[in-house]
Amino acid sequence: MQNKTAPRWDLKNIYPGFKSKEYAESKKKIPALTSKFEKHLKAFSDKDFKKWLIKALDILNEFNAESETLYAYASAVYTTDTENKEALSEMNSISEIFVPFTPLGVRFSNILASVSKEVKALIKSDKDLKYAAFYLEDTLFWQKKQMSEEEEALAADLARSGSSAWSKLQSMLTSTASCVWDEKTKEEKTLVQLRAMAYDKDEAVREKAFKKELELCKSIEKPVAAALNGVKGASITLNKRRNWKGGTIEKSVRQANISQKTLDSLISAIEDSLPSWRKYLKAKAMLLGKKDLPFYDLFAPVSKSFPTYTWEEAKALVIENFSSFSKNMGDFAKKAFDSNWIDGEVRNGKVGGAYCTHFPVTKEPRVLCNFDGSFSSVSTLAHELGHAFHFNVVKNMPVINQSYPMTLAETASIFAETILFESEIKKMNEEQKTALLEIHLQDGCQVLVDILSRFYFERSFMEEREKHELTAEDCCRLMLEAQKKSYGNGLDSKLLHPYMWLVKGHYYSAGLGFYNFPYAFGQLFALGLYNRYKKEGPKFTSVYEDILSKTGMMDAVKVTKSAGFNIETPDFWKEGIKIFTDEISEFEKLVKKAKKK
Repeated sequence: MQNKTAPRWDLKNIYPGFKSKEYAESKKKIPALTSKFEKHLKAFSDKDFKKWLIKALDILNEFNAESETLYAYASAVYTTDTENKEALSEMNSISEIFVPFTPLGVRFSNILASVSKEVKALIKSDKDLKYAAFYLEDTLFWQKKQMSEEEEALAADLARSGSSAWSKLQSMLTSTASCVWDEKTKEEKTLVQLRAMAYDKDEAVREKAFKKELELCKSIEKPVAAALNGVKGASITLNKRRNWKGGTIEKSVRQANISQKTLDSLISAIEDSLPSWRKYLKAKAMLLGKKDLPFYDLFAPVSKSFPTYTWEEAKALVIENFSSFSKNMGDFAKKAFDSNWIDGEVRNGKVGGAYCTHFPVTKEPRVLCNFDGSFSSVSTLAHELGHAFHFNVVKNMPVINQSYPMTLAETASIFAETILFESEIKKMNEEQKTALLEIHLQDGCQVLVDILSRFYFERSFMEEREKHELTAEDCCRLMLEAQKKSYGNGLDSKLLHPYMWLVKGHYYSAGLGFYNFPYAFGQLFALGLYNRYKKEGPKFTSVYEDILSKTGMMDAVKVTKSAGFNIETPDFWKEGIKIFTDEISEFEKLVKKAKKK
């Protein structure tokens, strides 16, 4: 259902508009800071290196704050109205004025590499530079993975009309594509709306929406396949030039600030859990009166009496549950709602899914979601506000400490979801408990099993893309193979979703490859943190915020180690998965009990 009362966000506190004085002044700061940084780099001297380095970091922090705020604003306007030509033009314009800074970043890292011993000595002993230790060490590493200044500048310039343009094409096509839903009334549904109908109570509606979705995907498959080839082709070429011998996966592991051993342990643990997930899917099929579960029933509600929520009810629920964990988190959620920081309305031209963005200059976040009144959409709201709270914890830190890897970025969001789930399931009767338990398992299945299928798909796609471009038919073939490998007999093999590669925007980022496993990482690490919270109680809240504050200051292995976990062993991940397998056993019992009635 479309909830008419869900709000649109207010961006006026960021900038009054593209034509405002404030926006124009911010854009002018980019070339000014670029010039300032260039002059500073030319004045490099190792005689008073500490003073020079501190000033360089000050300029970088200011540039990052201004540039991130500008682009986040233009992107926020565009994603809520993908037919907004001015927003699209501004995104291109902003990208263009960023280009001259790229070679300066290369030059800066080259300077650091030339005096690496001095850099390492300073960050080891100097209190003034302690905050930048991780950033500087990371910069020294990435210096080894960069091309020349000229090549990096050219790559950044070409990206605007290359990989970034391909990404925008996918976003535009999937957010605006529509088809006739009702032949009599000529009512139309967008692809985003059709995908949301997967949660509908009526099986006939779910099945019809699924078939319409596949037809709509078919109608745009060729340009979107071209976009995927373009994005991944550029990634492969640049990774070779930057000496990533292990390709995109090696780069992705480093971007996630984990080790290959960590990723291997995570994937291994998920694969070991697949038999249990297939039991869950079989139990859900039984509850729905079916032998095998079709893809369009993955999100089917299993209880007709399960409540739906108005926006005001969702708001109250999130604030209440965040407050039960900590006053800080509850107060933050209330401020987010009261300040119109959330865009929840479902409408044409708005992108599907949900995300959180932030503006370092104003130190404010914004949340986009498509609220339809289901518990799942309430959970998504909590998830994105978890991201926003994470930013709230680090917002007063230098901007270089506000960036955290994809793996740890999902921790706060899933922790927030867990708080909501654990609270609500205690209030339910047996039928509702079965339904809510199923929703939690449904989400877990997506984050572990479906994410695994996406990982398999991307790995296979990248291997083939190294040799040749892939057709839409090739993409569908690889996606079906990936789904069969992960879902197994848990789903009806004749009713899978061959176009998941088309509808998932994560595949279309040139800078980020394999943006899938971080969700599984965040899910299981968050469960580990929640278990610790259950043992320690209220005193854990300060520990939790401390962990979040460290996410931009050390790698994921060290951050998780500070919380008492060893993420390089499968046993750690299996502990988190055990929460799900226990729930699966309980769900099976409830289903069998319900079927006997």
